[in-house]
Amino acid sequence: MNTIEIIKKKRDHKTLTNEEIIELIGWYTGGMIPDYQFTAFLMAAYIQGMNKEETAAMTRAMLFSGQVIDLSMLNGAKVDKHSTGGVGDKTSLIIAPIVAAAGVYVPMISGRGLGHTGGTLDKLEAIPGFRTNLSLKEFISVLKKCGAVLAGQTNEIAPADKLIYALRDVTATVESIPLITSSIMSKKLAEGIDGLVLDVKTGSGAFMREKKDSVKLAKSLIETAGAFNKKVIVFITDMNQPLGTHIGNWLEVVESVNVLKGEVKNDLYELSVVLAGAMIYLGGKVSSLEEGKELSKHLIENGNAFNKFLQIVKAQRGDISYLKNIDRYPKPKYKDVIKVNESGYLSKIDNYEIGMAALMLGAGRMTKEDVIDPKAGIIFAAKLGDKISEGDIIGEIFSDEKYRLADAMKRILGALILSNKKPRKTKLIKQIIIGDL
Repeated sequence: MNTIEIIKKKRDHKTLTNEEIIELIGWYTGGMIPDYQFTAFLMAAYIQGMNKEETAAMTRAMLFSGQVIDLSMLNGAKVDKHSTGGVGDKTSLIIAPIVAAAGVYVPMISGRGLGHTGGTLDKLEAIPGFRTNLSLKEFISVLKKCGAVLAGQTNEIAPADKLIYALRDVTATVESIPLITSSIMSKKLAEGIDGLVLDVKTGSGAFMREKKDSVKLAKSLIETAGAFNKKVIVFITDMNQPLGTHIGNWLEVVESVNVLKGEVKNDLYELSVVLAGAMIYLGGKVSSLEEGKELSKHLIENGNAFNKFLQIVKAQRGDISYLKNIDRYPKPKYKDVIKVNESGYLSKIDNYEIGMAALMLGAGRMTKEDVIDPKAGIIFAAKLGDKISEGDIIGEIFSDEKYRLADAMKRILGALILSNKKPRKTKLIKQIIIGDL
């Protein structure tokens, strides 16, 4: 079969063979077919779906498009975490140093922003000098030295996913369970991990808005992990409002530092210690999820988590002076306050709109070629259920380009619904699904 026949077959809702999928991924990775043809395949897969066998085949093809890292020389468990992404979700920056400080290796391969959600690599690169583009040798060296490494896909590690990930971002093919599953699992399996904690978001700011779809994705991920004999725990978590208060790359680094130093204990803190605790549990350092959570809290309180973060950043050539003194960082040229023009209880937030407003300010990409402004973003202090009075200031917006402010502000205010009745409190962790351990 040629490329056109494979695209046509998937378009017509027929099942692709393992060989066809492997060939197609190989052709695209090898530069033998152009972006527009692979985009056609992605859209066909998005619309028609892929079954369990096709998803496994795509995962395997993407996994073996590069090297699978051999970490057998490291004496100890290797565990990673992945989130399906959300507005203000910067838990990776907090979790990796906590878990490494507990003595569990964290070989973390992360991605860039997808659609309205920020990417871990973009956040880390907001730290001056921080290198995410590591060779396999450098990746292993940092992991050995620090116990954790935070890097991106390279030509050696899941190169097919690196190419496909960027294309999905700008072709409206992000929200597909088979494509999400193969993307996540190919790069996670390439890390040489023993276990994986997954944070699957649900709500208005998530790719999976409905909980039933999030559960479906969770089960797809568990099924794929099981096929490769990996231990996995999945948390279904809320994304109906921003996680924490800071949205935008450098702003999210700032909030992560504040959590690691024990100065902020909000919803971001609560979710981070739970996820870190699960990783520590899978790493065999504690006997229960609750014990792992308590150890995570202790590692923040005694300063070990923040010190570990500094060690990781320094090892990846980041300038830690900006983390020790946040005020050294360059300031955005323009800012404005978010002022509410009515009174009532904050009963609903269209979190997608908040994420898109941050993107409009310069914190994300509309095309593959867009350059991110690390200083751009939003501080959004309000939470669902808060009582707000007319004229209250609930946050700020930041950008280096003044023309961006007005449209972003309009989008933020339009995303808020206030009512006379206080809404029920949103549950942060909605469900825990544990795979066969």
